[in-house]
Amino acid sequence: MQDTVKPSEPHVMTTYGRVPVALERGQGVRVWDVNGKEYLDALGGIAVNTLGHNHGKLVAALHDQMTKLIHTSNYYYVPGQEKLAALLVERSKMTNVFFCSTGLEANEASIKIARKYGVDKGIEKPVIVVFDHAFHGRSIATMSATANPKVRNGFGPLLDGFLRVPANDFVALQEATEGNPNIVGVMMEPIQGEGGLHPMRAEFMKQVRELCDAKDWLFIVDEIQAGMGRTGKWFAHQWAGIVPDVMSLAKGLGSGVPVGAVVAGPKAAKVLQPGNHGTTFGGNPLAMRAGVETIAIMEEEGLLANATQVGDHLKAALNQALADTPGFVEVRGQGLMIGVELNKPCGELITRGVQEAGLLFSVTADTVIRIVPPLILTKAEADEIVAKLVPLVKSFLAGQ
Repeated sequence: MQDTVKPSEPHVMTTYGRVPVALERGQGVRVWDVNGKEYLDALGGIAVNTLGHNHGKLVAALHDQMTKLIHTSNYYYVPGQEKLAALLVERSKMTNVFFCSTGLEANEASIKIARKYGVDKGIEKPVIVVFDHAFHGRSIATMSATANPKVRNGFGPLLDGFLRVPANDFVALQEATEGNPNIVGVMMEPIQGEGGLHPMRAEFMKQVRELCDAKDWLFIVDEIQAGMGRTGKWFAHQWAGIVPDVMSLAKGLGSGVPVGAVVAGPKAAKVLQPGNHGTTFGGNPLAMRAGVETIAIMEEEGLLANATQVGDHLKAALNQALADTPGFVEVRGQGLMIGVELNKPCGELITRGVQEAGLLFSVTADTVIRIVPPLILTKAEADEIVAKLVPLVKSFLAGQ
């Protein structure tokens, strides 16, 4: 019998609290570790693997692209950029796109657009409104916009220019910004993924849109986790029937290939000019092919409708199974972006899920189990998630 291989990383920086498993391959919504153990993937690379693992059409397209060009440079036109930009513009009803590689980069660019938008209007110290529970990244600027002290603390002075207000409280937003001539925009996640799966109410988003119009501010929507069909529409803010001025994307846009984007409407699309911003890897041919093929496959396979149908089924099943469990708070979210809140910190469930149930998920905001599987998930596979997760939760809440 072959000995079990134990994960070890003596030469990698200790920036992550790893779960003791090393994954080697995947197929659909399942992955296998280096020892051959199978897992059901309810995390999808943290809302990244839109099409699951080893999707035949995506793999073939990426292989084809790799035999042509992987990377050139933004010194030159990249035909795939216009293809993917056109697809995003059509689906967002916006006008122009900047491509990068990560969500952090997309939010950095969004912040730069808002600040320059203000400076161009004569505002020397531009201020962006952000919200409690927000998470926008771990760079100095995005960390400054983020609410979580665990992310912010320990790095010295943060960047000025952010005003934090309670989420879903329009009166508080009005009062906090009243008479402030330095406000240039409002930045929000439609569903706060890292902050505990807290949704912004549709009515609140409509009110913010109207306020931004009245004040000539930019409305910036961070769709990095909730976007690309995860909630059942291309972008989660579309449930409120609004169009932002700036939208950041990443995660599911390339089905695992690093792709980030900033989509802008007329007020923001021309703010950045040559020399104002750029990136080496953003918009390279391989990444653009991944984005184009992801959208095409999502439409061919009806994955937006699937996210709604399977997500509703999964939420209902979790609610029914946990309803009478002491310590269970609620299930919330939309589509296949689901949070199960408990009444105490439950981070240990991540490792227990791997070891005891063969199930991949995460815990966010200390008490919320996050389920963001590939959008190809079936109802039968959703039932399997429930069958694996519920006994773990009940055992944990019972102190076992």
